[in-house]
Amino acid sequence: MPITVAGQPLVADLSGALHWPAATTVVFADLHFEKGSAFAERGTLLPPYDTRATIAKMAEVLARLRPDRVICLGDSFHDGEGVARMAADDRGRLSTLTAGRDWIWIAGNHDPMPPGELGGRVMAEALLDGLTFRHEPRADAAAGEVAGHLHPKATVKVRAKRITRPCFVGDGRRLLLPAFGAFTGGLDATDGAIRSLFAEGFTAHLLGDRHIHSFPSTGLAPAPLYW
Repeated sequence: MPITVAGQPLVADLSGALHWPAATTVVFADLHFEKGSAFAERGTLLPPYDTRATIAKMAEVLARLRPDRVICLGDSFHDGEGVARMAADDRGRLSTLTAGRDWIWIAGNHDPMPPGELGGRVMAEALLDGLTFRHEPRADAAAGEVAGHLHPKATVKVRAKRITRPCFVGDGRRLLLPAFGAFTGGLDATDGAIRSLFAEGFTAHLLGDRHIHSFPSTGLAPAPLYW
């Protein structure tokens, strides 16, 4: 799905990643590695395969799009001890993905100091050809902001059914990415935290089974009570 942000042609990938072909760059948001093990330490047992599933999904995207640069928009790790809890073979798989690429870990609120031992470099934000890649969107941001943090999802009515999917949210000036991690919830795109960033409205690009489907903000349904 072609998307333009501040004049730069980008592509929303069905996986939830963002592709910037002209810069041979792929962007992932909110991977939340080791979220399952973090919950397990607090007594909430979740299947311990979220990191492995997320890495496998990333590997498919990178094999298909073959970028020279990868940007991870923060909250790549669910907490500061995530790497220590990560299985050795998962660390190895991730290190293989980072090798030979300009891999940028943007600092997030869950991981303000992403680990460097897996390869790549850590930045507070990255400014590239008029686009600013950061974790948390800013209300006063200049045009060209690409951010994560809010995990947008949206609900639409189709043939009397409500369908809720992760989505990209943008207005040509800024773009919010859906969370890419396997164990990540979502914030409804009609929530004030998202709506307040788009004074003139926005377009939600929902991830479907085979295609991305775009809806204006005025065409979205309220979120269901449980999702």
